[in-house]
Amino acid sequence: MTKAQLFDQIQQKKSYLCVGLDTDIQKIPKHLLTEKDPIFEFNRQIIEATHSFAVAYKPNIAFYEAHGSKGWESLQKTLEYIPKECFTIADAKRGDIGNTSGLYARAFFDKKSSGFDFDSVTVAPYMGEDSVTPFLDFPEKWVILLALTSNAGSKDFQNLRVADAKQLFEEVIRKSQEWATDEQLMYVVGATKADMLAHIRTLAPNHFLLVPGVGAQGGSLEEVSKYGMNSQCGLLVNSSRGIIYVSSEKDFAQKAGEEAKKIQVEMEEYLGLYLK
Repeated sequence: MTKAQLFDQIQQKKSYLCVGLDTDIQKIPKHLLTEKDPIFEFNRQIIEATHSFAVAYKPNIAFYEAHGSKGWESLQKTLEYIPKECFTIADAKRGDIGNTSGLYARAFFDKKSSGFDFDSVTVAPYMGEDSVTPFLDFPEKWVILLALTSNAGSKDFQNLRVADAKQLFEEVIRKSQEWATDEQLMYVVGATKADMLAHIRTLAPNHFLLVPGVGAQGGSLEEVSKYGMNSQCGLLVNSSRGIIYVSSEKDFAQKAGEEAKKIQVEMEEYLGLYLK
């Protein structure tokens, strides 16, 4: 999917919502456990209820890997069920030496090889350019590079002062723009770091930002929108638990849809206010 196509979806749906499919077998409604594939059935109903309000879906790969081959089957069926106009993110946080990264890229981008055809994958930048560029060899596929995350330990490395007293995350954003343009590279910026978004926009004015942490983690959608939006929106705001686990009863999908619509309505307001 191209950047223009993604922005077109945002304009059509008046939304920049990404639904995180962090599907935990221990948290899904109990009545689904009798299904042949409870994880896929849960995802199927969530997608049915939310796709009118969401422009992207982000399965967290760990929740599927944990179940071995059955989990990979659930993931493949989930990916195939997501409507084709929606942007898909393999939240895998991969990153290794070049030839290994090349194989990780094939795993998520090469349908003939693996059965998967995601639009994007999250990548850890710690090992540098040769660990990232193999993912960029696939046309119209995206790298979403970890930049400034919301977890408690992020300060251990991301805020360290490096060259010219820059913080490490700033150097990640600066250096990575030598490897790809805003047509193939995005950044992860946690919603609880909303106070930094205006600064990040000076470093990456035209790139899309994947922003997790709105909802259950307490990030402010208004602040993220106000400080992070650019002329093509430039935001994919993820909500996982705040949508998919809003109910644990048989009405879970209906309630998820209602919550997604609430967020979409709020996003429509912010698009009117902050789209530059």
